[in-house]
Amino acid sequence: MQDPRFHALVLHRLPQVGAATYSKLVELFGSPESVLTQSLAKLQAIVHEETLAVVKDFQSLGESSKIAQKVFADLDWLNSQTDVHLVALADSIYPELLRQIPKLPPLLFVRGDIHLLGLPQIAIVGSRNPSSGGAENAHRFAEFLAGNGFTVTSGLALGVDAAAHQGALAASGRTIAVMGTGIDLIYPSRHRNLAQQIIANGGALVSELPLGSSANAANFPQRNRIISGLSYGVLVVEAAVQSGSLITAKTALQQNREVFAIPGSIHNPLARGCHQLIRQGATLVETGQDIVDQLQGMLGFQRERLTKMLQRAEKKTELDHKSLDGLSPAEQQLIHAMGYDPVNIDELVERTDIAVGSVAAQLIGLEIKGYVQQLGAGYQRI
Repeated sequence: MQDPRFHALVLHRLPQVGAATYSKLVELFGSPESVLTQSLAKLQAIVHEETLAVVKDFQSLGESSKIAQKVFADLDWLNSQTDVHLVALADSIYPELLRQIPKLPPLLFVRGDIHLLGLPQIAIVGSRNPSSGGAENAHRFAEFLAGNGFTVTSGLALGVDAAAHQGALAASGRTIAVMGTGIDLIYPSRHRNLAQQIIANGGALVSELPLGSSANAANFPQRNRIISGLSYGVLVVEAAVQSGSLITAKTALQQNREVFAIPGSIHNPLARGCHQLIRQGATLVETGQDIVDQLQGMLGFQRERLTKMLQRAEKKTELDHKSLDGLSPAEQQLIHAMGYDPVNIDELVERTDIAVGSVAAQLIGLEIKGYVQQLGAGYQRI
């Protein structure tokens, strides 16, 4: 039986097919498998000639084609790595914040704790050659934010990125490194130990790039949209006016994320990017508490959402363990039809095809037995 990830990985590996083209093709034709079965004439108006040549080879040779062989090697490697996950856009674990950005990555390779991607994150970015004060600020802010429950997200680069990851680790907190290489390659190589520490402390490495992708300069601006896209806000520690960190900040603004900047000396060239951001409306921050205070409302909403999810999960677990054997088949059908959200009698009649009088009577019985509760005009499992 063919691995369900096969066609997605083939489409992902096609040359000249980035996130936008991948999403456009799937939107037009329904699925990666369907895309790869389309006639070359249909694809010609959408994709590059180089792409067409590889699709033609795949359609002619199938599993013997070069790209199929590469994908089989990818799958063998993924199956050998117990802590690496492939997350597709259709998966429920795909982070909700990332779904909201333009050119969202259709596939994510994640090494480590996959659940971190959906938890509250702050991105910390800045110069690869910061001043000693800039590196200290990155470490100090990250340590404070991680100690206050945020996951610190950055790019595993030299300078501010590394200081941010290390600051989060110093607080025994969680940190995510979004990479500009394939998940199987660490760049820069001197950060292999740092990457291992991130994983060992419950963090994660993330990449949208195919396995084996090297540190091409074009990968890093694309990587930056994921750093900001995963996060509630982006803190710029030190940055020149022309820098990748300012690109990340501008991307964050386009994604409707908060942007924070630490001011510096007017004599420090690396402070000029932060000063420019502040003039353009970024929030000036002097302490990590400034960021926590600014995001308090958003955090409250997130906590409420997570609490409800946990409560529903707990209820589901309780009901899964509570024996339904003593209930009639119709009562069991009703319980399963209810789901975990409030539902009224008319909806239950539609879902079960049980007569309205019978549904009403069974609900009363289930309420007495402690399986459901009445909420206004509806009922909910408990």
